[in-house]
Parts: sequence; C-alpha cells; structure tokens
Amino acid sequence: MPGTKTLVIVGASYAGVQLAATARELGFEEPITILGDERHLPYQRPPLSKGLLTGKTTVDQLQLRGPDFFTQNRIDLQLGQRAAAVDAGARTVTLADGRTLDYGWLALTTGARCRPFTVPGAELDGVVELRTLDDALRVADAAGRTKRACVIGGGFIGLEVASALRTRGVEVTVVEAQPHLLTRSFPPIMSAYVENAHRRRGIELLTGRGVRALHGTHGQVYAVELTDGHRVDCDLVVLGVGVLPNVELAQAARLAVDNGIVVDAFGRTSAPRVLSAGDVASMALAPVPGGPARVRLESIQAANDGARAAASVVVGREQPNTAVPWFWSDQFDLKFQMAGLPVHGDEVVTRGDIASDKFSLFYLRDGVLVGAHSVNKPAEHMQSRKLIAARARPTAAQLADTSFDLKTVPTATP
Repeated sequence: MPGTKTLVIVGASYAGVQLAATARELGFEEPITILGDERHLPYQRPPLSKGLLTGKTTVDQLQLRGPDFFTQNRIDLQLGQRAAAVDAGARTVTLADGRTLDYGWLALTTGARCRPFTVPGAELDGVVELRTLDDALRVADAAGRTKRACVIGGGFIGLEVASALRTRGVEVTVVEAQPHLLTRSFPPIMSAYVENAHRRRGIELLTGRGVRALHGTHGQVYAVELTDGHRVDCDLVVLGVGVLPNVELAQAARLAVDNGIVVDAFGRTSAPRVLSAGDVASMALAPVPGGPARVRLESIQAANDGARAAASVVVGREQPNTAVPWFWSDQFDLKFQMAGLPVHGDEVVTRGDIASDKFSLFYLRDGVLVGAHSVNKPAEHMQSRKLIAARARPTAAQLADTSFDLKTVPTATP
C-alpha cells in the first residue's frame, strides 16, 4: 500500500548493499528489504577476474558484508528471490514466486548481465562467460585442466582473465573484433601500450577479427574459427564481449531508459519514490568540457557514489553525486588507474617513460584537465582526481615535468 515506509532494494549488488548501509548510517529507521536473485551473500565482483582466478583471493574474502551485518542493521536480505514486476503507481513489487511487497521507497540496483554470444558452437562445454561468482568458479576450475585458452573480447574483463590465466601457466590468445584493445575507453596511445604490455608478457593478440564459429568434439570445445579463416586451438573459451544493463523491470514499469535507467545526480528515476544506482543506472554528470550529459559506469566507485546519493534522498537530506569517475584494473604486474573522462580530451601529455611501465597520461580539454591514465603511479592518480574535480588548468609543461609537484597546481576554479 502507498502508505508503507519500507525501503525495498531490488538487487543484492554492491550498489544495493551500499544504499542500505548508507540509509542506516544516515538514520533511516524504517524496514529495509534487499532482494537478490543469486543465493550467495552479496560479494565483490572485481576479484572474480583477478585474485579468484590466480588463487590470491578466496571465496570467503569476497563477501561485501558478513551475515551479522544484515541482522544487526535490521536489513531483511532475501536471497534466491527474483523481482518479476514493479507497479510504480501502486508502489508494489511482485516477486517471481507470486508474493507482493509494498514499498515507500524503491531502489533498482539490478546491475548488468553478459551480452549474448550467439555464434555456432557457443553452447559447447568449455565455453564460459564471467559475470557471477559461479561463473568465476567454473573458469578457475577449468583453468587447472587447461593448456590453451582463447579469450574472446579485449576489454577489461577479457584482459584481466587473460593475465590471470597466463600467470597460471596457460597459453592464452585474446581475440578482439575492433582494430585495437579497449577502444571505447582508451585513446590510441594507451591501447598501443596495453597491447605491447600483454604481448611482452606472453599473450597472443589477434585484433580486427571476429569469431565465425566454435568447434568441438564430443561436446567439448577445441577451436575458435575467426572471420579471416584463422583457427585458434584451445580447450577453454572465456567470453568477455561486454554487458547489457538489466533494465527490463524499469521498462515494464514505464520508467525512462537510455542505455540504463535514467537517473539524475541524486539517483532519482522518472517515477516518484523510485531510485536507481550501480551498473544499471545512466547517471547525470556534472558539466565537463566536451563530455556527455550522462554516462553508465561499470565500477564499484560509481556504484558506491550513486548509492550514497540515493540514500540521501531516502532520508530527506539530498546530496547529489558529484564525484569524479575513477576506475582501476590489475593485469599482470600492472595497475591501471583511470580518472575523469580521458576520451574527451583534445590534448594528451605524457609524464614519465612509457617503456618503464611507470607513467601517467593527462588529458586536457581547452586547457582544463578532464582525465588521466596512470600505470603503477598511484600517487599521480590520486592527485589527478583532485585536479579534475577542481577543474584545474595545469600547463602541459608542468604535467610533463616529472620534477614538478602536481600538488602545487592551483585548484580554485578560474
């Protein structure tokens, strides 16, 4: 009934758990229910393609919060429960088992799923995608029996999986349909560096080629056939071909959707008392020279910041999400860190020696710092986030000079 004060969160994701935790921290005393369609306690996803595959991270270490957290904070965590429909007018959520929950506030933190891969042979054993904990456990188990793997997709997930498998001694080929790796988020100079770094560490890269079919025998994959006729022999295929936001509930409830659930800087959707955050949310951005009005970011940081903004709405003390986007990726001995919106820069400045695997690239737009990439330079990454948030105007000479202290760049908006 519309009079209920319950906060119902659909999606036991990072954003969903953070939203519930922040609401409690801000003094929300009404009931909170989280619905999760998996049966695992909410868990971290970044280690799935990194530490879990190399054995550095255990399953128990993945938990976002232990069971006691939900009990102590009076959060009703319902696992193995899928939401089937939302009625934004009646303020109800109908579950797949037929139950109906009333809500005072609803948050959709439904995340994203792997993009379907429909070429012939995709159903063979030994062909796996990687999005969930169960997926990662299948890859980790298969890696112990694998001599040669083919990773389809040269994005972050594909490259992290490739580096983890190579670290375990597996021969790895990465197939990418675009001419270069990471073309959506990296400029050519950075793509070229990543390609060279992976080749130097034993990864075979085949770019600019699609996949025509997967071949198997007795139901088990043994080769990937590419569109140019080339064949990659392998006994494991890992799919890293991107994700789709889980917007179906929102679409059926007639919420605005545009590559994700459309939200403002507070996480508010087009429907009253319905919020959204995390990988599924298409967020409004603070104005950035040359930047987009909104973006959907697949990162813990974005989920965390979006969830905090949404929680502030629930308790009536609205605080917009104005955080500078940032992201990281671990591949081999390389820590990639990104801040801001590098692809919208019109001038690139290199700081340090790229060949040393320790450097930063800074991106200016009309003289304003709008983005940065750092490799094994965490201090420069942290400082770049502060400068981007302040709309700072460092000169190209200052950024390129490794002896220049970036902390001395004025941060007041001109």
